[in-house]
Amino acid sequence: MGFPWGIFLSLVKKYALLGSALCLALSLSVAHAADVAFAGFAYSGDDQSIAGRFPYSKRYEASLGPAGINGPLQKALTSIHPQGYKLIPRIEELADRDQAIAVALVITNETVSTEQIGAVFKLFVQLRGQAMYFDFKSQTVIRAYPFSFAYIDGLQSPPTEDQKIERIGYVYNGIGGKPGILERFTNALAQATIPTHVPLYVQVSNISIDDEARSEFPAAYGKEVAETWVADTFADAISSKMGIPILPYAKGYAIGGVMPMTVADGTVFNLKLPQPDYQFSVKIKKLKKILYSEQGAGKAFIYGTLADVKLDEPLSSISYLNGQFKNGELKTVPASQVNTDDFPAFQDSMRGLFIKLSAAIDGEDTSWLKSATQAADIDKQMASTRELIKTCK
Repeated sequence: MGFPWGIFLSLVKKYALLGSALCLALSLSVAHAADVAFAGFAYSGDDQSIAGRFPYSKRYEASLGPAGINGPLQKALTSIHPQGYKLIPRIEELADRDQAIAVALVITNETVSTEQIGAVFKLFVQLRGQAMYFDFKSQTVIRAYPFSFAYIDGLQSPPTEDQKIERIGYVYNGIGGKPGILERFTNALAQATIPTHVPLYVQVSNISIDDEARSEFPAAYGKEVAETWVADTFADAISSKMGIPILPYAKGYAIGGVMPMTVADGTVFNLKLPQPDYQFSVKIKKLKKILYSEQGAGKAFIYGTLADVKLDEPLSSISYLNGQFKNGELKTVPASQVNTDDFPAFQDSMRGLFIKLSAAIDGEDTSWLKSATQAADIDKQMASTRELIKTCK
């Protein structure tokens, strides 16, 4: 048997980092025993880019008056009682403390699109966000819990700007009994844990999209936009299914390992992202549309995704998961449809792959794997990945 270099390198790394990590652990322990303060509602990125990236959120926020979205959030915080820490409603209370942790609701993406189907105009609205915990003094991200919410509406005429803003409100506040972004954030606060030990970090670090697959993305999904969407969607699936925090995708939001975050009151935090102990890599190889059936009422298509997914330890290069997976989602296109936007269906296909893979890793349903991958040792890979993920909670 050869020398176990992977284990050796892992130990070297952990002992080499012990000095600096011990300080962080002590800081976290103090904050864990005391308070976590609410930093406010925020957008990822610098102030100059916000108006262009989140136009409808900004207009909806303005419609709520001076308090903006922080108003309903502050009211909701009074009913949240996390088991692992005490939640303080205002970050100003941390100003004179040596060690302090803050949390913010950070909106990372806004999507508003319209598709005409016959005489009906389909309005699609989606927001993605994170419950972002960070060390207030060192400006270092501690952990993040991603989530998203989408709303689809059918209108008899093209949606007006006011209607789009109204639907953005639905996404923030929830509709039809489904929790919106604000409630998903408060749920994350209630369920989150703050580590009292040296934490292990996991991140969706590497995203690549082959040219054939990239051609199916809209022109608006330019450099890093498509990759960021894939990273966020994958992170949301893994975090939601397995209950773990995931560091933000650095290439999408950070330059040099620093992530700008602009709070609603104009305060800008430049948050440092720690190096991940374990990293996911996702490569979208193909997005394929296949005719499934055709009748007088319309056609049915299968929208398929083929992707490579890998989980490894950067220092030792040990891989826990390394396989190629496929997933197909069925979409019916009525004969009366004037135009077809294929990308939402491809989004469903990619999202479906990530959700099903996350469920398989969690041990919920491994039957999907039989048709999704040809990896001979996939059950072993699922088991080792599952045990590894548990250490990152």
